[in-house]
Amino acid sequence: MIRLHFLVEGSTEQTFVNEVLKPELSCLNIFSDACLVKTGRKRGKVHKGGITSYFKLKNDLRHWLKQDKHQEARFTTMVDFYALPNDFPGYDESRRQTGSKKRIDILEQQFRRDIGDSRFIPYIQQHEFEALLFTEPTQFVVAYPERELEIQQLVAVRSQFVSPEDINENRAPSKRIQAIFPDYAKFKPTVGPLVAMEIGLTKMRSANPHFDEWLKKLEQLA
Repeated sequence: MIRLHFLVEGSTEQTFVNEVLKPELSCLNIFSDACLVKTGRKRGKVHKGGITSYFKLKNDLRHWLKQDKHQEARFTTMVDFYALPNDFPGYDESRRQTGSKKRIDILEQQFRRDIGDSRFIPYIQQHEFEALLFTEPTQFVVAYPERELEIQQLVAVRSQFVSPEDINENRAPSKRIQAIFPDYAKFKPTVGPLVAMEIGLTKMRSANPHFDEWLKKLEQLA
């Protein structure tokens, strides 16, 4: 059985992997788990979540690669393109490209090359996790019942873009949600995955090509 280890940016992504992706992957005999990136240590306490530098992400990932050297072990990431650290491999080269997809392709290629392990499958979310929630904004009703007016504002945002993945870093998807539902910032580790479950993977994959490409790579591990 394939063991697939996810290294994720925050607790929202961790819950999404465990509650949404893990059950689907288990049907393919792929056992998965998710761990938060370690961002520092202070007075003996390890701090996790968020990526402040590529160096810390790389060290954490290499630690996991050394921890599980089994031939059936695989590793992937789920980190945001939005506010990606500028020490990321391929960062300067990617900035010369037009279009976020081309930039992300370069970053993922250079990321994999820098890690140098064939078991690693890099994934950078275009532009961040919350883009997936714009696949079907009406499903925010599960967290915000009787807030139809606000939900329709999210629908209006979605209508401005061909794909949720095109909602760009000029104003990140999460910031657009928080502008309408200010408490989302506090409750997103619960609300985000809950809305995602209501939308379902099928719809999210159909509306978000880069996300779908990643999941296809993971499914091919079976």
